[in-house]
Amino acid sequence: MRIRALLISVGLAPVVALGALASEALAGACDLPAGETVAVSSVIDGETLELDDGRAVRLLGVLAPSPPADWDGVEPWPFAAQAQEALAELVQGASVSLHFDARQEDRYGRLLAQVFLTRDAEPVWVQEALVAKGLARVAAQPDMSACLDPLLAAEAEAREGRRGVWRSLTYQVRDAHDPKSLGYRRHTYQLVEGKVHGIGEGKTRVYVNFAEDWREDFTVVIKRKRLPVLEAAGLDLMSLPGRRVRVRGWVEWWNGPMIEISHPEEIEILETSSGAG
Repeated sequence: MRIRALLISVGLAPVVALGALASEALAGACDLPAGETVAVSSVIDGETLELDDGRAVRLLGVLAPSPPADWDGVEPWPFAAQAQEALAELVQGASVSLHFDARQEDRYGRLLAQVFLTRDAEPVWVQEALVAKGLARVAAQPDMSACLDPLLAAEAEAREGRRGVWRSLTYQVRDAHDPKSLGYRRHTYQLVEGKVHGIGEGKTRVYVNFAEDWREDFTVVIKRKRLPVLEAAGLDLMSLPGRRVRVRGWVEWWNGPMIEISHPEEIEILETSSGAG
């Protein structure tokens, strides 16, 4: 059953507590056990809720539009306000069901959860609703990748339809073969596409290189301890040279721009045939 068939678009209909029927319908969409049901008092930003008891909930698996930490611009950051408004429209004053993955809190003490509620007797998955409107991007956290596949499908549909952030140059998919441009985007979350040139192997890490000069090119870095996770998902790194891929993650600088990945969902193979190059 397609997840979109289970979910309704964001609207102004009354919100009620999540019921048993909704819980059953959502089981196939995000296979995480139900945790607690709690009341939302307010929305802090496009990805964070405040509960009636004062705790904060960070939406697991997505990133809402927000400016970089060092940004000091005067103009509003593209789509940040729209994302917060959409989230508030969905959840403020509602009771929501929190579904937890391997960890329940982040280092700031916020709960990390997939969030569900019911609207007009129909189940709503909050993360999916925001991603489908182009008001959040999919982002994995270490050792917590449950539910990412359906969110990636929703993101692909939103990107193809140029919804929300996908209409903005700020969030465009970046060119892996333009390391200078990527270097300007250090400490930001990006989607990057390009053809893999080769694979480098170190003692503790494996490197997916996008040009001959690995000292300056864009590189995807994978710790060796994460290789079994990727291999279990059927990802053969040695088959990547010559293929075009898309990766997602935080851009940092280490012999050129780099993104470190730990989940197979963070790298998508866009071309199935390999070749030299």
